[in-house]
Amino acid sequence: MKKLRFKRHNPRTHWVGDGFPVRSVFSYSDIASEISPFLMMDYASPTHFPPTTQRKGVGEHPHRGFETVTIVYEGEVEHRDSAGGGGTIGPDEVQWMTAASGLVHEEFHGREYARLGGPFEMIQLWVNLPARLKMIPPAYQGITRDTIPSVQLPENRGQIRVIAGELEGAKGPAFTRTPINLWDMRFTQGSGFTCKVPEGHTASIFVLSGAIRLPDGNRIIEAELAVLDSSGTDLSFETEGPAKILFLGGEPLNEPIIGYGPFVMNTPEEIQQAFIDYRSGKMGRFES
Repeated sequence: MKKLRFKRHNPRTHWVGDGFPVRSVFSYSDIASEISPFLMMDYASPTHFPPTTQRKGVGEHPHRGFETVTIVYEGEVEHRDSAGGGGTIGPDEVQWMTAASGLVHEEFHGREYARLGGPFEMIQLWVNLPARLKMIPPAYQGITRDTIPSVQLPENRGQIRVIAGELEGAKGPAFTRTPINLWDMRFTQGSGFTCKVPEGHTASIFVLSGAIRLPDGNRIIEAELAVLDSSGTDLSFETEGPAKILFLGGEPLNEPIIGYGPFVMNTPEEIQQAFIDYRSGKMGRFES
């Protein structure tokens, strides 16, 4: 049975640009080795934005050495990058951008969402790439809700949407560079849940709403992350009522992590080169 290693909860919110009020749940500077291959999680908890004609979000900025995964629960996110990737995703959809050798991108509220306003909730993850893949060409996956398979829980207790990896024969549409399980779990009532996960993989549970209890009695509340032991294959917990949960699991990379701002590599020299390449335009630029 997977056991709790520790919990993370950050009540403080900061703005990324003017469109994303987020809590930084973890980053590559604190628990990256315990949660590998994941590097960072920002959670934009439910916020209401009024209608506007302004573009709210964050403008052009670079990345190298990893992937960004944006999961929208409510609202809309519009993405554009210098490698030609881009699109708009709405509720229950995902953008999976592979920065890899480097690009610049921007993220804003979707234009139709901005015009109408309304509730907004999202998660952005940074997913590390192994050293052998850090300099591959950039790529982009826009994952729409109709392509994400669901596993229905017994007695109408909810469903689990498999974004990446596999659960009970359902395979997620995301192409991942290393083995990853990413599951959007929605429970309609108090319910027990048990499944098998790969031995040796990291495993974490983030609670967006509601609360859960682990077999050892530990309670995980809203906006809290439970980091579990990598040993064992039985994942088990019980929800106290309706709950919305994100499960993150993956094969750890066990490689050095050297990060500075928007770049995550394996050596300080690679970070220095990333800054040189960005400033010289090698990561691309937007024409307008």
